[in-house]
Amino acid sequence: MIRLASLIAWFEAEFLARYRNVLPSQLKALADMKVCRTSASPHCPACDQRLLVPRSCGHRSCPHCQHHESQRWLERQLARQVPATYFLVTFTLPAALRPLAWSHQRTLYDRMIRASWETLRTFARNDRHLQGEAGAIAVLHTHSRRLDYHPHVHLVMPGAALDTAKRLWRTKGRRRRQGGYLFNEKALAKVFRAKLLAAITGEGLALPPSYPTDWVVDCKNVGRGEKALVYLGRYLYRGVIQERDILACENGQVTFRYREAKQKQWQYRTLPGAEFLALFLQHVLPKGFRRTRNFGFLHPNSQRAIRLLQWLFGLDPKRPLVSRPRPQLTCPACGAAMIIVRTRLPARASPAPTPMTKEALAM
Repeated sequence: MIRLASLIAWFEAEFLARYRNVLPSQLKALADMKVCRTSASPHCPACDQRLLVPRSCGHRSCPHCQHHESQRWLERQLARQVPATYFLVTFTLPAALRPLAWSHQRTLYDRMIRASWETLRTFARNDRHLQGEAGAIAVLHTHSRRLDYHPHVHLVMPGAALDTAKRLWRTKGRRRRQGGYLFNEKALAKVFRAKLLAAITGEGLALPPSYPTDWVVDCKNVGRGEKALVYLGRYLYRGVIQERDILACENGQVTFRYREAKQKQWQYRTLPGAEFLALFLQHVLPKGFRRTRNFGFLHPNSQRAIRLLQWLFGLDPKRPLVSRPRPQLTCPACGAAMIIVRTRLPARASPAPTPMTKEALAM
């Protein structure tokens, strides 16, 4: 297995020389992941044993780190499960608008998430079966399976709504042959298009001269939703590629694999090391941006309503959870828990950052 930190060490200089307009968040990601798993110095208070162990960088784009945070996020979502069939709804930004999204990432990403939720919220309120407040878990992804720039928003939504005025819980009826039906995909796409374009113009941003009339929204039944949440949590804290999928680095070329969506077969992609770093770093989000959000009755402020629903329908919120505490360092001599008394990290270089353009990325 080839470590990402090794690739950064080998190709960072070439990357910075070739792509001079690099975002501050991308520079920080490079600096953090380059020193991931460097030495820390735990100390055992029971027997005075000392041990040097690798130290994690903790960056949310690092494939090594934040496994515990990813597990905790999944546990929180599963604890909010409600008695309904779940659906995975994906809203995709057309290719013609992607350069605009790249130039205004924080604004466009936020508006994409909000427009996606507002679309589902509008449909739930107007649907004759639901007629109430919906709930959803939204996660922003910016990558395709090939790691190309492909912004889209996934929403895991129960096919149900809460009518607080009448104190009713309504669920969506099923179609036997389709395994469940939520909303019409073409109608969702039209409303999403209108809401997002209005949000873009409301921000004072100029739309491109031409963009498609027909947008793409995918809606599919995912049963109880566990597998969909596991899929979304996989890329939430641990980067867009796993190190086991980086297969080779020879003659300055990096080869990685990805699973093709339709045929479910492995495909391989080889490109220069500096270009691979650029491909990877374009998916580092702006500092402080929240890629996951809970809306409607699945918002943390609605815990009481969720607990009441679970109690009324006999659901145990802790049943699907396998809560694991953060692993501790144990002393190899006596087995006691160790404490970190010193860390050692190399000094970081801080080149002056300017925004990286899509034209530079395509070089």
